Amino acid sequence: MFDREVALYQRLRERGVQVTFVTYGDRRDLKYTERLPGINVLCNRWKKLPHPVYERLLPLIHAPFLRRCDIVKTNQTPGSEVALRSARFWGKPLLARCGYMWSEFAARDQGVDSAAARHARHIESKVFSAAAKVAVTTPTMAADIAQRVPAAAAKTTVIPNYVETDRFCPAAGQTRDFDIIFVGRLAPQKNLSSLLEAVAPLGLRVLVVGDGKLRDELQQRFARANNQIEWLGNVSNADLPIYLNRARMFVLPSHYEGHPKALIEAMACGLPVIGADSPGISELIRHRETGWLCGTDASSIRAAVQQLLAEPELCAKLGSNAHRYVLEHFSLDRIVEMEVAVLEEVTLQ
Repeated sequence: MFDREVALYQRLRERGVQVTFVTYGDRRDLKYTERLPGINVLCNRWKKLPHPVYERLLPLIHAPFLRRCDIVKTNQTPGSEVALRSARFWGKPLLARCGYMWSEFAARDQGVDSAAARHARHIESKVFSAAAKVAVTTPTMAADIAQRVPAAAAKTTVIPNYVETDRFCPAAGQTRDFDIIFVGRLAPQKNLSSLLEAVAPLGLRVLVVGDGKLRDELQQRFARANNQIEWLGNVSNADLPIYLNRARMFVLPSHYEGHPKALIEAMACGLPVIGADSPGISELIRHRETGWLCGTDASSIRAAVQQLLAEPELCAKLGSNAHRYVLEHFSLDRIVEMEVAVLEEVTLQ
């Protein structure tokens, strides 16, 4: 995912924005400098400096940079308290960016009253209240912040995830040798088991892109269908369009998402997409217009797949509409302009 994650910052560099990545990793992070022309990487260079000590001393360790910078920006909420402490120490404005609501994911994974969920809500409230600007990827996230952290409501803006639409685009004449492609972590949240249960009786060819802790379990559970399923594992984001364009449709049956990049990338490639009618996905898919919404259970997924496979004209319409929708709303060019506007606003405050 490296190239996908840094594309925005490389484009900001082209616009004259000086960019430095401050990481929580060790010296191994320096190897990425070869792939980041013009972007500086600051990390924990000291082999014997424990991670907690590095985090606590980070505002001093990287003082030469932090003293000169104009804005401190987070990428996600986990770890953002260190960025906030650094910004406060050096009197810099903080741009708190998050692509998913940490507290919601923690609540779904471990329970609303779990220690993890309470901790995430505490950090969100602390960071969002103190930030000069908060950037989230969906209106639902903005509404959640406004309800839980009133002090951050007026300074919260929506900047969606982006797609490199020159890379993720339809491939004319491409052979579609897979009926369905799934892209994502093999984790309970993604609900791949329901998708495989849905399509196993249909004899469809399925390409699974991604890896995770459930891989062995799923391969054993669906061993009888393994001649239908290709377990590709992780692939580079640069190669992903090749695989997307080899499939007849994309299915994302997750129980919940933030602002799923894999779904947007599939839509950019002009694939008809099926998504669960669940948080994060239902905000992107307009049922029967830019995709198809269904339940998270196997029977609902199976019915949706059968419906679209039986109507090639509908598939073509959904794919064309999805491609156009992404170009209008999520192209990297558009998101760069939104990002620059926010950076200028924060700098001038």
